[in-house]
Amino acid sequence: MAKILIIDDERSIRNTLKDILEFEKHQVLLAENGKQGLDMACNQLFDVIFSDIKMPEMDGIELLSALKEKEVEAPVVMISGHGNIETAVECIKKGAFDFIEKPIDLNRLLITVRNALDKSTLVTETKILKKKVATKHQMIGQSSAIQKVREMIERVAPTDARVLITGSNGTGKEVVARLLYEKSNRAGAPFVEVNCAAIPSELIESELFGHEKGSFTSAIKQRIGKFEQADGGTIFLDEIGDMSLSAQTKVLRVLQENELTRVGSDKSIKVNVRVFAATNKNLKAEIEKGNFREDLYHRLNVIPIHVPDLDDRKEDIPLLVDHFAGLICTEQGTQLKRFEDNAVALLQQKSWNGNIRELRNVVERLIILGGNPITKEEVNLFA
Repeated sequence: MAKILIIDDERSIRNTLKDILEFEKHQVLLAENGKQGLDMACNQLFDVIFSDIKMPEMDGIELLSALKEKEVEAPVVMISGHGNIETAVECIKKGAFDFIEKPIDLNRLLITVRNALDKSTLVTETKILKKKVATKHQMIGQSSAIQKVREMIERVAPTDARVLITGSNGTGKEVVARLLYEKSNRAGAPFVEVNCAAIPSELIESELFGHEKGSFTSAIKQRIGKFEQADGGTIFLDEIGDMSLSAQTKVLRVLQENELTRVGSDKSIKVNVRVFAATNKNLKAEIEKGNFREDLYHRLNVIPIHVPDLDDRKEDIPLLVDHFAGLICTEQGTQLKRFEDNAVALLQQKSWNGNIRELRNVVERLIILGGNPITKEEVNLFA
């Protein structure tokens, strides 16, 4: 059921439209002039607004401009008994969703409502998606450990320096990489993420550098690699400690010469890419074992950023719990649940081997299985 506002100085038109739309199970509110309609539109959320053009005091064109100025996002459909092409074009230019002439054709009206509702739904979904993206890459906490990471991001992001991000699983290394990118001068350019641990060793070179058609059995067409895709932007090599030595050699060449060669080709391709790398391994120990190239390590480790374990920043747990509770309840479309103070205190006493990822999972479990508020007993039971 949609909420629709009809603004028209003719009572008969208002009532006719109201009867039609209420028959279609929509909620309909009425305004008898432009000023009243503007006030209602600014103080309530509507899915669609219908407005007559010829009205005393404030006509439909003036109302349309005022609605846009007030940032009312509902699609506005203009109605006129004196319609012509010029008027319709002017309305559309000023931001109207559609234009309908009187007498109103029933089928035309219902199709317009359906299309306008589709647009409202799309706008809402886009806002939710943007909010999810924005909240996904936040660094929550006020501890001195996390403040140091924030300060480093602010200082390093505007440069083109390579960054090596270290830390245990679940500490938020990807968040650091994303924040570095978003605050960098390359923020409008591509951000390409590669999980080196998730790609089989025999495919990693093709994934990173691309290949030519026929270069190996399954190469049925040319492939552009991740480094080429990131040209002008940033590539994030996650879990780089799991990369094969042969791929490490080629990555080193890209970093040294700013050029690459696709698998099965002898042609060099110039690239301009900023590199972030992350690992949960001790790369110095891996170098001693012969698993990681020392020269590549020094190329990547221009700016080291270590993300602390959650056990080293337990004072941030109350903020993280509040953040995740709000995020999860929004995602699930449920009433916001709060945690009792002693429940949060108990979460602070626990050891978090899985770090922030583990804490988020526990918060989600408690929101699903616990009451409101979530108690200390429920933390003991489900955490």
